Amino acid sequence: MTDHMFNAPGRFYRGNLHTHCTRSDGVLSAEEVCRRYRAEGYDFIAMTDHFVGLFDYPITDTTQYRDDGFTTILGAELHSGAMQNGEIWHILAVGLPDDFAPPDAPVFTAHKDQESGPEIARRAREAGAFVAIAHPHWSGMTEADARSIEAAHAVEVYNHGCFAGCDRGEGFLTLDLLLSEGRKIDVCATDDAHFSEPDHFGGWVMVKAASNTPEALLEALKAGRHYSSQGPDFHAIEWHDTHVVIDSSAVKSVVLQGHGFSALAVHGESLTRTKIPLSRLKESPWARVSLIDRNGKRAWSNPVWRGEDGRFGGT
Repeated sequence: MTDHMFNAPGRFYRGNLHTHCTRSDGVLSAEEVCRRYRAEGYDFIAMTDHFVGLFDYPITDTTQYRDDGFTTILGAELHSGAMQNGEIWHILAVGLPDDFAPPDAPVFTAHKDQESGPEIARRAREAGAFVAIAHPHWSGMTEADARSIEAAHAVEVYNHGCFAGCDRGEGFLTLDLLLSEGRKIDVCATDDAHFSEPDHFGGWVMVKAASNTPEALLEALKAGRHYSSQGPDFHAIEWHDTHVVIDSSAVKSVVLQGHGFSALAVHGESLTRTKIPLSRLKESPWARVSLIDRNGKRAWSNPVWRGEDGRFGGT
């Protein structure tokens, strides 16, 4: 069975879901940020400034920077309540309405009686946003913290800004622990660009949508019709009873991962069609695939689950 993403109508659009400008703590104007992403070949970005009182709770209006080949999605990085380590929550919300009600979050410090992280995440999802658990490693997030964000569509498994700034850019442990608890959740890679350091053009999503419009992109994101990348591309993933076949851009390694330590990698040169047996994942309820190219750049599929027929991606 071919992964549903590749059978969907439309084409793939490249976008960054986590971006900051001078409306919060970024160093470039929204106009210049959009210009740079457009110049680098991106099809869309979400401007997600920090939604705190310090910056007057911005949902930055980028509609004027859209054109026939480039679009923008309104959003914000939401903050409210304390995680287990006492730090304030960071929740990525892409596709917020411009009248989304702010929490009582004047600064980046949690205080008593604030709306909790799970509550503001749920409110964002109910308002129509694609919600992601932001940079769990950077935040020092516990498994219980991540589990509590029941409204999340995805885990931010790679954050280029957190990688560049403090070498804490990954969220795969958080993702895999949630998956192994039975949580059906996707992945996203982002920049978290502020343009104050080399935190841009390093991680993105490829979204299969009917058109490059905010509405179509959000629908596809919520439906899981996307993969994440630092460079390599998936062209198709076909799930069979005994093996999976991955068509991709040229890579040196293709890795199949599942519950616990179940995983199997195929290594080679200029791999573009790779067959991996499923024997190591016989007991795993979920599976996902990673690509690694010659430069060490990676791409990651969304997880798939066994259906009632016992097949990955089955029914």
